[in-house]
Amino acid sequence: MRIQVNQEITLTELLIREFRDASRTSIKNLISHGNVVVNGKMTTNPSAKIKPEDKVEYIKPQKFQTKIPPPFPVIYEDDEILIAEKPAGLLTIGDKGIGGTSFYKIILEYIKERSKGKERIFPVHRLDREVSGLLVFAKSEKTQQQLKENWKQSKKLYYALVEGHPPKNNGTIKTWLMEGKDQKVFSVQKPEGAKLAVTHYRVLDKTEDYSLLEVHLETGRKNQIRVHLAGMGCPVVGDRRYGANARFERRIRLHAFYLSFPHPKSGTLKEFKSKMPKSFLILKPENEKYKHS
Repeated sequence: MRIQVNQEITLTELLIREFRDASRTSIKNLISHGNVVVNGKMTTNPSAKIKPEDKVEYIKPQKFQTKIPPPFPVIYEDDEILIAEKPAGLLTIGDKGIGGTSFYKIILEYIKERSKGKERIFPVHRLDREVSGLLVFAKSEKTQQQLKENWKQSKKLYYALVEGHPPKNNGTIKTWLMEGKDQKVFSVQKPEGAKLAVTHYRVLDKTEDYSLLEVHLETGRKNQIRVHLAGMGCPVVGDRRYGANARFERRIRLHAFYLSFPHPKSGTLKEFKSKMPKSFLILKPENEKYKHS
């Protein structure tokens, strides 16, 4: 859609004049999401100056409508990325050469069926099998590589229900991690062959026996949260591999509820949130329910 320019004006004011029923906030979001092209180039600056000789075009956002329902909740989708919510108990990506399913495989088959084979998705990061929460998939290998290269700019927050109480209500755990032959990760004193891992936490709530934490990953090492919290004397509930009480089901109480990163196309910071699973605070088989204080 071509927009007529009759005077020197900011891009925001031009679109407010064009779309009279839209709010200023929605106009700015439209621009920052990359839906406006000026002189053949996408412009994401709402304050950009537009002159009468400029060619301004509005690109209507693509709607992903399908009669085929997604197999898992899709939090967000556009031409570049798809954000979906993985349940606990499902591998993010299956091991090569081994049969069975995975979250990636299920979502990929859904995308292929929906688009009649014209679209694919590519994984950007992973969650452990027993960890639930938000996962990002790219719509092309180029976008996948771009996101991976800039992944340090992302912010990841988790809910963690742990046994016991941390020594402080807020803290940082910093150790060097290594993986043993049994694929179990552990902290070491000497850094040879190890990777630095940094985890921040704060207590959200607690009872006599448990604490609910918000965990912020500064680095993204394998099993990082599980190892760090266990090393603090507060293993994640259900995580028997790292010392949790065996009387509860092997459902690790970790949920990736918040994720933010610059959009690969527009550069705009995108934020995504996921609700805590309903069964997250229920301990089975005794059905001992965690109660907020």
